[in-house]
Amino acid sequence: MTDRTEVLEARGFELVGHSDLDGHGDGMQIMRSQDVLYVGHMGDFAVGTSVVDITDPAVPRVVSQTTVPRHTHAHKTQLADGLLLVNNERYPYQVRDPASAGIRVYDVTRPRELREVGFLAVDGLGVHRIWYAGGRFAYGSAQLARYRRYVPITVDLADPSHPRMHSVWAWPGEQDRPGQEHDATDPVRDVSCHHPIVRGNRAYAGYFDAGAAVFAVEEGRLELLGSASWTERAGGHPHTHTALPLGDRGLLAVTDEAIEPDCGGARKDIHLVDVSDERRPREVATFPVPQGDYCSRGGRFGPHNLHENRPGTFSSDTIVFATYFNGGLRVYDTSDPKHVREIGCFVPSAPPGQRAIQFNDVLVSDDGLVFVTDRVRGGLYVLRWSGAGA
Repeated sequence: MTDRTEVLEARGFELVGHSDLDGHGDGMQIMRSQDVLYVGHMGDFAVGTSVVDITDPAVPRVVSQTTVPRHTHAHKTQLADGLLLVNNERYPYQVRDPASAGIRVYDVTRPRELREVGFLAVDGLGVHRIWYAGGRFAYGSAQLARYRRYVPITVDLADPSHPRMHSVWAWPGEQDRPGQEHDATDPVRDVSCHHPIVRGNRAYAGYFDAGAAVFAVEEGRLELLGSASWTERAGGHPHTHTALPLGDRGLLAVTDEAIEPDCGGARKDIHLVDVSDERRPREVATFPVPQGDYCSRGGRFGPHNLHENRPGTFSSDTIVFATYFNGGLRVYDTSDPKHVREIGCFVPSAPPGQRAIQFNDVLVSDDGLVFVTDRVRGGLYVLRWSGAGA
């Protein structure tokens, strides 16, 4: 592999391949279909989705790239049942006139070909993230015209060529509050759903300033059962992001998102939350924080996304893979809930023109390959996980 990437830290990982995504390296969420990856983009290069051939994982090859409508991006992807769902959301986030807001549906029964078959338009600023593991319903978060912040939505895909809004749920007190959306760093409470993850008849969602929420799911409709928040303790906005169920253990791994650069803002952690009593979830531990000079390296340092144990990928009820921005990729063992251990890490050098790596999304395959993206210009990294750091 010819690449200028230098490995700064590695435990349990080997660098296999790298792609700057044809010079459009603002990589985001990743899905895999056999020897093809679908990679979302932050939107800074006007690219929506990259189709990447990984027949040889050491040499990822971009097959095609979609464009995005004016003032939007398509940074999130979901793959199941031969369908690829891609979001359309206003971008840059300060704009208020996205040309296309909603969810695009592609037929990918031929994995290297994206054939758009449907579009759900939303009346608002767009869809941020989606969860779809097959079947009739997809779940996501959207900023709709009649709500101030992002709310969980359910999309009916019974006819993928005509997706339709099935249900909308709003946090108590946040319903029907139209008006100017505030910035996520403003000193006001920010109750906003990042996205739900659905497992059986339960959904688990991270909420900015409201922690982790547990929902009952019936016929695609959500009912809040309980929640746990650490906003007051954090002393500001923790920006809680992902709530991942860990098998049948009654535990969630929950990330906050480090939005502010240079370790600014409130403390951001990965939390272990006990949901065995769904109406009274409680935090039982926080994950160890990587030690080093990360706060002085530039960019963001702190947790963000998790490998979400999707069907057909690596799945564990104890091992958690987390992106940590300039802290790279970290792996944790939660076998002992009160003593979570870091068992692996991978931190490469930054690409040219970038002070530090900004690892954003991760997908772990069941064949040991791990795919990670950098949100600025680093593109796609292909790793192999040996578990040797355990």
